[in-house]
Amino acid sequence: MASALKNLSTYDETNLPDASKLSFGIVVADWNADITHALYQGCFDTLLKHGAPEARIFTVQVPGAFELPAGARILASREKLDAVICLGCVIKGETKHDEYINNAVSQGLVNLSITTGRPFIYGVLTPNDHQQALDRAGGRHGNKGVEAAVTAIRMGALHADQDIGRKAIGFRF
Repeated sequence: MASALKNLSTYDETNLPDASKLSFGIVVADWNADITHALYQGCFDTLLKHGAPEARIFTVQVPGAFELPAGARILASREKLDAVICLGCVIKGETKHDEYINNAVSQGLVNLSITTGRPFIYGVLTPNDHQQALDRAGGRHGNKGVEAAVTAIRMGALHADQDIGRKAIGFRF
């Protein structure tokens, strides 16, 4: 669903697993820092809100979105993490650079997830302009960093083999 039709910060808190025993990595791109740092704050605050201990949240910064998969791999090799969240922003601009970067990042994170069995969360904004990015980094469409943190908690709990609850995954037994 397009974020213009959904607030990225809205989720059902009652169906979220407890994050108190989980460890998270956050990799933040410095390019478009006004946007990515707002994503980071939303992500970090959401992890804390749901019980993730601050001492088990490991953060690294990389130059741009293209470097997110490499930064994520390095961080995951150094720490025992249940999920790694990658936050970036690639604004369309005048050339097709955004398509190449977004495809490379998404493929890199998918490959890491598949080869390691650990969730690598894609928290990258792909807006057409700076205003759309602001709208999704704490503006009128919420904060993609919050959405990425919620995804990481759910997938991290699955990775950690926690009881994620039948209700939380939407199955009826």
